Amino acid sequence: MHTFDSYVANPVAIAIFVIVVWCLTSYLIGLMTGWLALARRFRAQSEPYGDAKSAGPFFYTIYMRYWTHYSSVIRLTAATDVLYASVLFPFRIGHPPLRIPWNEIRFSQGRRFMSTYVELTLGSEEQIPMRIPVRMARNLGILDRCPVA
Repeated sequence: MHTFDSYVANPVAIAIFVIVVWCLTSYLIGLMTGWLALARRFRAQSEPYGDAKSAGPFFYTIYMRYWTHYSSVIRLTAATDVLYASVLFPFRIGHPPLRIPWNEIRFSQGRRFMSTYVELTLGSEEQIPMRIPVRMARNLGILDRCPVA
């Protein structure tokens, strides 16, 4: 008969437990932030093409629905026709790459505490907020593309 101590001492059991918890957590975060809702319509089938500017994943914090945030894990690429979003590989469960046409994105500017951000409302049906730093929006050319109010 196996006891709890025998499972704790078993490195394979610990590894399996950590992997299961990691996958479940990543999937639940994808649900909570709205990433999976966006993936139903905007799952990327190809890489961005044309004139493209990328920013991230490092040194940027992006806020999504319910003010949940991703720090240094999301890469955004602004291409001619779409905004492409992807996360670093270890977080891909629950976060498939997205390819969102510009006509499915609304722009506004907001302020929280002492920082200003650009809010991208993603999907005309889903209306998932993605709040990015003004510096990131500038680096992506988003401020030139669609000036915010």
